[in-house]
Amino acid sequence: MDDTYSPLKSVPNFRDVGVIINGKEETKRLKTGLLYRGARPDEATYLDRQRLVKEFKVRTIIDLRTKTEHIEQAQKREAKIKSSAAVPQSNDEIAEPLKIPSVSYHELNFNGSAFSRMLISQLSWMEFFRLAGLMLCGYRTHAIRILAPKMEAMGLAGLATQSLDVCTKEVKQFFDVLADKESWPVMVHCTQGKDRTGLTVLLVLLLAGVDVAAVEHDYLMSDAELAPEREQRVKEISAIGLSEDFARCAPELVHAVHEHLETKYGGVSKYLESVGVSRAMQETVTHIIVDQA
Repeated sequence: MDDTYSPLKSVPNFRDVGVIINGKEETKRLKTGLLYRGARPDEATYLDRQRLVKEFKVRTIIDLRTKTEHIEQAQKREAKIKSSAAVPQSNDEIAEPLKIPSVSYHELNFNGSAFSRMLISQLSWMEFFRLAGLMLCGYRTHAIRILAPKMEAMGLAGLATQSLDVCTKEVKQFFDVLADKESWPVMVHCTQGKDRTGLTVLLVLLLAGVDVAAVEHDYLMSDAELAPEREQRVKEISAIGLSEDFARCAPELVHAVHEHLETKYGGVSKYLESVGVSRAMQETVTHIIVDQA
């Protein structure tokens, strides 16, 4: 029997955040059926795509991936379609567009220019010129290997706290979507639904007053949920110079982020205000997801 939680077997790491938090806290802290998180839904079967809309009633998908990740996913999709003559698949599955027509998509590159500048600022001039030269020549993988030691030194928890400090535009854009009542129910995802998704969902949960232990429980679930594809993921990140640690959840991440928010900003609410998420927007989001009963 499959011991993973996800009710959508072709969408890894998918779950209803409210269900997980309520189960951990043994209370009805959050409304269920509103906030979902997961890995990329691009490879979802026709049936699971239908379930996202009809059963889970998803109206909005927030995609936190980079442009490069989108290109790579589109190439996988094209290869899959070309191989469809050799691999039996339903006509419905092949005919489905990459995006679900009835769903509103918001593409927010959470590892955008601000994040890149933060990493590049840590390079020596020689490393910087090597990086620039490789990028200009189209050797992206080799270029990223220059940044890998800096990322390794920071670790996942360090990258998360740094992301809070520099990815302020993206955090504001994320909450702009959530503050629109017409957006809900919402699914948030990146490639694996672990790091960028984990960080943004963490902000929502802390804003909603969820206990840190329950937030950590939800975050760490991704380790088991992603175990079936970990071997392939380790190969991918090894190619860019990162260790196996980056294919897993960092046990210290949630507490590190919480402490960073408290000590540097005075809490999650003040942090969100500092990036442009007004108190009114925050109240709208909490009113939507917190169970008032």
